[in-house]
Amino acid sequence: MKLKLPEKVIYIIETLESHGFEAYVVGGCVRDSILARTPGDWDITTSATPAQVKQIFRRTIDTGIAHGTVTVLLEKDMFEVTTYRIDGKYEDSRHPKEVTFTASLEEDLKRRDFTINAMAYNDRTGLVDLYGGMHDLQHKVIRCVGDPKERFCEDALRMLRAVRFAAQLGFSIDPNTAQAIRELADTLERISAERIQTEIVKLLTSNHPGMWEACYTLGITRIIMPEFDVCMMTPQMTPHHCYCVGEHILWSMEGVPADKILRLTMLLHDIGKPKSKVTDEKGRDHFYGHAKVSEEMARKILHRLRFDNDTVAKVTKLIRFHDTRPEPTSKQVRHLLYQIGEDLFPMYLAVRRADTMAQSGYLRNDKLERIDRIEAEYQEIIRRQECFSLKNLAISGKDLIRLGIEPGKEIGELLDLALQLVLENPSLNNKAYLMNFAAAEHAKRWRG
Repeated sequence: MKLKLPEKVIYIIETLESHGFEAYVVGGCVRDSILARTPGDWDITTSATPAQVKQIFRRTIDTGIAHGTVTVLLEKDMFEVTTYRIDGKYEDSRHPKEVTFTASLEEDLKRRDFTINAMAYNDRTGLVDLYGGMHDLQHKVIRCVGDPKERFCEDALRMLRAVRFAAQLGFSIDPNTAQAIRELADTLERISAERIQTEIVKLLTSNHPGMWEACYTLGITRIIMPEFDVCMMTPQMTPHHCYCVGEHILWSMEGVPADKILRLTMLLHDIGKPKSKVTDEKGRDHFYGHAKVSEEMARKILHRLRFDNDTVAKVTKLIRFHDTRPEPTSKQVRHLLYQIGEDLFPMYLAVRRADTMAQSGYLRNDKLERIDRIEAEYQEIIRRQECFSLKNLAISGKDLIRLGIEPGKEIGELLDLALQLVLENPSLNNKAYLMNFAAAEHAKRWRG
């Protein structure tokens, strides 16, 4: 098998070989090259020690010298070069207590997580596949190298990574590997929220976000997001739904583009339904106020997983409005645009469609037609350049200050009053009119 390597990668490998060392590309870049995917980066493993790598290449950075990694700089490109190593005993389900460098490629590959990530390649030797990685690629299986329990005890995050790789590649998880996850899922409690967050985002933004269900069946969500487990146990006895809350969430994630904000929104948009559920005397379920409850729960979950404030703000706002269904009139759509914001409004529409498509067929065409009409009104509002935010209002705070109104709370209140006026009637977004309106409102306050 011949893989196409970048020229600079070939240069690094050949340079190391010319100095008497072995060198190969290794891990994900080999896997992705075989699958005809574009590698995100190219990792190189070598028998040379970090000190020897630094002697051979003029420009290097000590990125992970204790673990054998040196970054080689070639012009503006950076390549990680790591010495063959044997990991010592793991004491925290994440870090080896010590790392020993070795001259054996076999020993280095033996410590890696999954067979599909434990292959090495160079043009001289070809593919080095000691643990059946090619077989598992061909059969679309995620399998641990060696004993899965041993691999997961070394780094518990590998359990979530197994599901993430399955989602990204459309693979299944080997039964022995899956059983080890079930038995060891509790050890994920030792992993930092930041590392878990990274894997969740990669899984959700894959081509198969519904693989999140495997996190539930394998016991992973019980540790990292127990709120979802409750959703999987909450039926929805209503003609609008044909799935339990959790299954509806899974289907809805498949209905939006592979965007972090959208996928997180769908994962959490109904997370508060179990707490909101009431059943009437006819046995029909209702979930009054579930959007507000879901918003509050989502905020806590996202903060717990150490998401940044911008992500939290966008996701929770979309959840707050995900069940808002305005009449498809210009006035109501303008008011909703004002509340949601132009940047998130297309996402709101995507959320509404995905939510609807993940429900039962009951009134589905009517629901989708309504969303289409709302979108059409939105497009017309944009085309007509109608005002729906302070940014587009014909007057500003500076204009009010020129009227003699002192800077402070009143400025904001008057601008908001003017905006509410314009939301009702866009033709009133006229500077002269609004200045007179603001002056009159200011005068009323003084007289009052």
